[in-house]
Amino acid sequence: MTELKKWYLAQLKPNSHAIAQRNLVRQGFEAFLPMHQATTRQRGRFVSASKPLFPGYIFVAFDTGGNAWRSVNATQGITKLVSFGSAPAEIPSEFIVDLKQRCDESGQVISDTTLEEGASVVITHGPFTDAVGRILSLDEKQRVWLLLDLMGQQSRLAVDRSALQAV
Repeated sequence: MTELKKWYLAQLKPNSHAIAQRNLVRQGFEAFLPMHQATTRQRGRFVSASKPLFPGYIFVAFDTGGNAWRSVNATQGITKLVSFGSAPAEIPSEFIVDLKQRCDESGQVISDTTLEEGASVVITHGPFTDAVGRILSLDEKQRVWLLLDLMGQQSRLAVDRSALQAV
């Protein structure tokens, strides 16, 4: 009797998420690396790039029978499987299913487009990344007017709908 694939969490080596994912897939493992758009400031400019949702970790599915976890630990780009004691810690499959439903087929997290007036939101990319505001109005051109508290002053700001996420 073969056991079903279960999900586990693997710790990555620094900046090795792409290498680890490629090598896991080459070995026949199912790997899931959810990504999101993040904006950072580099040399005075704002740069938007796709980054791992859980930096330093990747989800891996494999049959629990045998010693497949040893192959995962030996994969280039992987430090180790997250374990409690001597056995790798299993991730509930419901969590993975829910996370996959929030992503497109490439693993990119889909932004929340169900926004309404009065709702609290966080700006996910742009010069005001991580700022929290309240929606004043919605525009048919995908623009949203927010009220932000900046340096003790209430400020009105127009932001693209794709740059917002409900709190």
